[in-house]
Amino acid sequence: MVLHRAFTSATAQLYARALRANHPSLRGPISIRREFSAEAKAIVFETNGKPLDVLKLHTFPLPDLTDDTILVKFLASPINPADINQVEGVYPTKPPFLTDAVASKTPVAIGGNEGAVEILDVGKSVTQFKPGDRAIMRHTLFGTWRTHAIAKVSDLTKIPFSSAEITAVQAATASVNPTTAYRMLNEFVEMKDGDWFIQTAANSGVGRAAIQLGRLWGLKSINVVRDRDDIDEMKRDLESLGATKVVTEDEIKDKGFRNTIKEWIGDREIKLGLNCTGGESTTNIARQLSIGAHLVTYGGMARKPVTVPVSLFIFKDIHLHGYWLTRWSDSHPAEKEAIVNEIFGLLKAGELKDVPVDEAVWTADMLDEERLDVFKHAVATYINGARGRKQVLVHK
Repeated sequence: MVLHRAFTSATAQLYARALRANHPSLRGPISIRREFSAEAKAIVFETNGKPLDVLKLHTFPLPDLTDDTILVKFLASPINPADINQVEGVYPTKPPFLTDAVASKTPVAIGGNEGAVEILDVGKSVTQFKPGDRAIMRHTLFGTWRTHAIAKVSDLTKIPFSSAEITAVQAATASVNPTTAYRMLNEFVEMKDGDWFIQTAANSGVGRAAIQLGRLWGLKSINVVRDRDDIDEMKRDLESLGATKVVTEDEIKDKGFRNTIKEWIGDREIKLGLNCTGGESTTNIARQLSIGAHLVTYGGMARKPVTVPVSLFIFKDIHLHGYWLTRWSDSHPAEKEAIVNEIFGLLKAGELKDVPVDEAVWTADMLDEERLDVFKHAVATYINGARGRKQVLVHK
């Protein structure tokens, strides 16, 4: 007996059981052929440019589920700096521009790289996932600013915890910022209990993760933030996460402040500097590094070059590095998954607090114009300076 229904496999199984209960005379297997008429809504761009000018909403039908594909519903997708840079066309990796796959006459790219999804249905050859499982994206460039997608097993990494243990927003924001902090604290220099590191933009997602991981690993930190009206509140917030010291950019550029730092660290060394700004702020933290220390740049939010005095190279043997998580992740997928699962465990245990979030909420009954307005408001908030709060598209 074959029934044609637009059911998910889980619903189909329940339906088959009900048929048997109500019709005892039925013999043999009941096969329910799954047919999908689902559509997806996505934030796309036809050309690079200013995000508020080029982003638009696009609706398109999803392709049929095949034996080796997976139907997913997006739960949460953050807006990260790299996402905005890709829209602007200034990032090294470029999202694919699609036509037939998204029913568009003009090639469009779907924005977003990080996200959490729920598995709605799977092809009959898929054994790694089942309906109800949750997952995050294994690689970048999937296009996560959307409602639904057809994915492959190779696109996804299963979330090993329930929604009661790890929320969708936590899952969607775990694979980039905390993982970047984790890798930088381990990759460039051997850090021992009691060692110090210094970082710019300490209230960013990576900065907050570095503070907390450092605390868990016995490291001490000097955390530089921009001066602001609520600086005392900011300092208390970062100190509650485990920051050893929090200073402003104005404080650290004062030459006399070096004596204060020497009092803090005693006979220990500042072995590592983490930089995501560039410009004067980076120069100022470089001056605080100990002989032979490493300065790692993973971002350039100030859009200014990294400038380090020649004297630091000659007399202090400072080492400069760049770090790009995407390149490492693509060549170390199993190691990346292990780190993300460790981060999930820390979040579940309450030992790692997620970054403060502003949710840009899409609901099922929302008009397309409303969806676009909500998303553009989140983008504008990011561009104008979100004060350490991550903007996340959430589907409810």
